[in-house]
Amino acid sequence: MRPDSDHYDLTVALTYYTPYVSGLTEVARAVAEGMAARGARVAVATTRHDDASPARERANGVDVYRAPVRARVGRGVISPGFTSLARRLARRSAVLNLHLPMLEAGLLTRSLPGTVVVATHHDDVWLPTSLTGRAQTAIVDRSVGRALSDADAVVVNNEDHARGSRHWPLMEETGITAVPPPCRIRRRASPTFRDGPGPHYGFLGRLAPEKALDLAIRAFRTIDDPDARLIIAGEDTRIAGGGVAQDLRALAADDTRVRFTGFLEDQEVDELYSSLDAFVLPSIAEESFGISQVEAMMLGVPSVASDLPGMRQPVLTTGFGRHFPAGDVAALAEAMTAVAAFGPETRSAGAERARQQYGASACLDRYEALFASLTGRAAGTDREARPSRTAHG
Repeated sequence: MRPDSDHYDLTVALTYYTPYVSGLTEVARAVAEGMAARGARVAVATTRHDDASPARERANGVDVYRAPVRARVGRGVISPGFTSLARRLARRSAVLNLHLPMLEAGLLTRSLPGTVVVATHHDDVWLPTSLTGRAQTAIVDRSVGRALSDADAVVVNNEDHARGSRHWPLMEETGITAVPPPCRIRRRASPTFRDGPGPHYGFLGRLAPEKALDLAIRAFRTIDDPDARLIIAGEDTRIAGGGVAQDLRALAADDTRVRFTGFLEDQEVDELYSSLDAFVLPSIAEESFGISQVEAMMLGVPSVASDLPGMRQPVLTTGFGRHFPAGDVAALAEAMTAVAAFGPETRSAGAERARQQYGASACLDRYEALFASLTGRAAGTDREARPSRTAHG
């Protein structure tokens, strides 16, 4: 740890930070705030993607620095000041923790003597198939590859997902540490989202194309139960790259059993989970984990998830839920019906297994141990002399 007040023990770098909500931002926030709560001096370097956010603030023990945004391209932002801001903080830090994918990643990790670089790889960049999308993907992939080559260690949510990454050879070469995302153990609350005695299915997350929520709606509509409900909750307007809320509402327009809630405040999230009989995660693009499904599982709500690397791991590990072949509407409907019928004992046991496996404390323990081992090793190592790999994935 560095006692100098001008220095930080940890700088976390990512382009989207709170108040933006996604699985990636929630992991970064939990690591930053969790390490600060354990006594570390922590900074976050990010962009001012929300004009209402201050350029600098102290939030929950963390110094948050935001670089101005000049333009937006698809899911990304153009912020010329972000790279220099992040590098300035990184040079004053014992550890730089990047959260990938990130367009600027390869620029942030070059020539940082005395700073340990830990890259947390959440997922490969996913963009709609188009000429522009392919070009953007290639650029981001090259930058991410550069960062992975420069990193001292790579954190992944699980090896199952990491092996399917386009960057797996580089991650394997650097060395991976599997750390499940820190998941909050939420409180039981009033089931305010329940509407009648039938099974209640739900989703919480960004209403983005890759979440494939149209599959959830199509599957739900084959369930012939007038008392059944499907609750789709989460951010539906401020979505990087654009959302699909309007299309989903049109698809469900004549089925009054489907409800859209929009963004939920923290207490409302507790109330949503407490109202559900099953959580549905039908994504067609691989997700590295799916934090919302685990938060629900911890409260006794089994999950139905696509059988894809990463996102299937919580159910595989705990046995609390079902998988279905990605994109198969009939199989999704069948799994939803089966899971909603789980009894109280199955739910209680599943919740306990999920809490033991994925609680935030265990995750932070592993991050803290990794940072400590690397900073101890770096104290006796000339990072400038370390040979740099040249493959960029």
